[in-house]
Amino acid sequence: MGYIENNLMQGEAVIYKTNLTKFILVYPIALLFLIPIIIGLSGAKAELSVMYFTISIFVFIPMEIAYFLQYWTSEFAVTDHRVLIKVGFIRRKSLEILLAKVEGISVDQGIFGRIFDYGTIVVRGTGGTGEPFSKICAPFEFRKKVQEQISKKQR
Repeated sequence: MGYIENNLMQGEAVIYKTNLTKFILVYPIALLFLIPIIIGLSGAKAELSVMYFTISIFVFIPMEIAYFLQYWTSEFAVTDHRVLIKVGFIRRKSLEILLAKVEGISVDQGIFGRIFDYGTIVVRGTGGTGEPFSKICAPFEFRKKVQEQISKKQR
């Protein structure tokens, strides 16, 4: 069981759950293979290409592991009472806000976010500033589910 399931209140049900986009896992791998191709096309000597490839393995493999851990340890959920967000494993950042206290959710998407359906959300509670959470899969769907639950609570 994850963070969300372990922190549900009595009688609380998860309405919508999402994660980070899997696109973050592709980025280091793409760079790992793209750099040697660029080096090869530039006409560099073979020894230089092997050296750059070796260095890139020591940079991009740990980067891939870090992104995988970030993907694996991030949870985003909307329940019938709250918005719950948890990011991180060793250094953990969480947000739990009652739906009645949510003033708004903003979504920011760049060009790749539009193409691959991910973005940054900022949940703003009453009297507080918002905290951005980046690379969330289907951010507009997340916002829609929060707004639907708020609307149900106001009836």
